[in-house]
Amino acid sequence: MKTIVTHFGPDCDAITSIWLAKTFLQGWEEAALAFVPAGTTLGGAPPDDNPEILHVDTGFGRFDHHQSDADTCAAMLVYGEIKKQRGPDAALERIVGVINDIDHFREVFFPNPTADFWNFGLEAQIDGWRLIYSDDPLKIVDLGMQALDGIYKMFQNKVWAEKELKEKGIEFDTKWGKGIAVETTNDEVVHLSQKMGYAVVVRKDPKKGYLRIKALPKESIDLEPLYKTLSAAEPDATWFLHASRHMVLNGSAKNPDMRPSKRPIGEIIEEIKKA
Repeated sequence: MKTIVTHFGPDCDAITSIWLAKTFLQGWEEAALAFVPAGTTLGGAPPDDNPEILHVDTGFGRFDHHQSDADTCAAMLVYGEIKKQRGPDAALERIVGVINDIDHFREVFFPNPTADFWNFGLEAQIDGWRLIYSDDPLKIVDLGMQALDGIYKMFQNKVWAEKELKEKGIEFDTKWGKGIAVETTNDEVVHLSQKMGYAVVVRKDPKKGYLRIKALPKESIDLEPLYKTLSAAEPDATWFLHASRHMVLNGSAKNPDMRPSKRPIGEIIEEIKKA
């Protein structure tokens, strides 16, 4: 039976390497896991002699990096093999880039590194799991792999959102600053646009017809007049003004009974420009 081997107390790099191998390397999906003291191999054998055994982040083999000072990590090495087999994957490439920074302790240079929000990240969660489940590395790996499934999906959405904004985004001016509108099924464009500094973001779902209008959470921005204009002009559609007055929603996964607007995105942009 195929076996993936890593060190006890698996960290971000080790867990990501296992996840990459079991998720993307052909034939390793059902591989068993084994744990050894850091730097060693299973049974003391050479790390790459047995094609049924894959050592990651330990053993000084092809998927370990501790034998050199190269700016790489086990996850990057495993991804290199995946890239050979399946071709490049933009989402994976960015994930392993972050893992490599963390593995080389460069998270201390991240923006505002002592902020509490970093303690919600994968690295901090793994550190917590290692304290809670210190005698159960399988549990730690399982939790980490589930988290990475979600992280990968969000990176895919981010890469897609960047492409949608670049190719389909319509920029416009508002009294609060730059706005952007895009027709896409990918809701990540809203979050990404706000992080890019757009004051107002419009997303229209081309399949369901739903609209989302979201503004930066600034006291100076009030979308209530826009909400009143839109709901008066199209009373058959369902419009919802968030209590913050920074969101006008027409359709939501949280309320499938909402009736979509029939107005094209260009008309919505014009209404926002006049607001």
